[in-house]
Amino acid sequence: MKRQVKNNVYWIGYIDWELKHFHGDDYSVEHGSSQNAYLIQEEKTVLIDTVWIPHRFDFIENLEQEIDLHSIDYIIANHGECDHSGALSDLMEKIPDTPIYCTKNAVKSLEGQYGKKGWNFHVVKTGDTLEIGNGKKLIFIEMPMLHWPDSMATYLTEDNILFSNDAFGQHYAIEELFNDKADRCVMMKEAMKYYANILNPYAPMLIRKLKEIESFHLPIDMICPSHGAIWRKEPSQIIEKYAEWANAYQEDQVTIVYDTMWNGTEKIAHKIAEEIAHQSPNTIVKVFNIAKTDKNDIMTEILKSKAIALGSPTVGNDILSSVAGWLAFLKQLKFKGKKAGAFGTWGWSGESVPHLKKYLTEAGFHVIDEEVKVNWTMQEDDLAQVPAFVGSLLK
Repeated sequence: MKRQVKNNVYWIGYIDWELKHFHGDDYSVEHGSSQNAYLIQEEKTVLIDTVWIPHRFDFIENLEQEIDLHSIDYIIANHGECDHSGALSDLMEKIPDTPIYCTKNAVKSLEGQYGKKGWNFHVVKTGDTLEIGNGKKLIFIEMPMLHWPDSMATYLTEDNILFSNDAFGQHYAIEELFNDKADRCVMMKEAMKYYANILNPYAPMLIRKLKEIESFHLPIDMICPSHGAIWRKEPSQIIEKYAEWANAYQEDQVTIVYDTMWNGTEKIAHKIAEEIAHQSPNTIVKVFNIAKTDKNDIMTEILKSKAIALGSPTVGNDILSSVAGWLAFLKQLKFKGKKAGAFGTWGWSGESVPHLKKYLTEAGFHVIDEEVKVNWTMQEDDLAQVPAFVGSLLK
């Protein structure tokens, strides 16, 4: 069933209440999600994106109940990733000559995933337009690396709607569709998590793109992303949040992250937390065991933090594999302007802390010289390391 978004614009997507993981198992989903596709019915009928492959037949069947597929004049592929293009191949079997408007890189990604089938591609770039009748047109805006090289957004004049694809979305299922109907706390938490784990690596490009969009002086009355709530009430709020998050965002928070073998490193983590509370009572302190906490939720807290402390015991002359894997993800996300310190225990050789410092530096953090390094388990004498470590982290 199509559902009205505004005037002759309709939502025709899929709400996935049962989704628990995304990007394979790399992104955790706590409140479901949606794959938002849109139908514009002016003098020309336009389909903007489709849905994920598992839901392609439901999508096409639903679309056929609403319109004659042969009445579709144009298909807009804002992004080739399969959660947006998953129904496209089966749809094109029914309407093979329908023009597909997309970026040059989207042709590569679509043909790479579904094969070279002779589809009628029309490559567009920023500023290109497409007349759709009734005095309205679509304006295309390339959005490279937000979050794939093939991404773009599409703007509908007169209705002043920005179809933003992966930018400004959330993995959040909301039957009522719109942000003013959503649980705001959940929605904004999911929007920040989405930004931190998917878009933060491309913050410099995002900042430039936001400035470019602003320079177009296009009135934006509504933002229709490809996942989660549609921003119809004060849509500028999510643009302002993205501008804030992309600018080396931090709050007065320190996040302590660790894994432990026999609880020695865990004890250090809690002593550091106590000392932060002692030295800076207004600073928010959060402590997470990597092995027991969802990594995407931790990364959302890292985005909010001005500093982190990372701990691991020495294992095999290095660090725990759980910490190593987490660090690889941390490096991918390219956080800026944050301090970090390392701590850990050792029994025989003691390499974990210097390795952590090296890995944190490679991940782009300003790593403090001070450290908390304990042989076997923390004793009274070892406590003397903690105040200087915390003081440097907070400085």
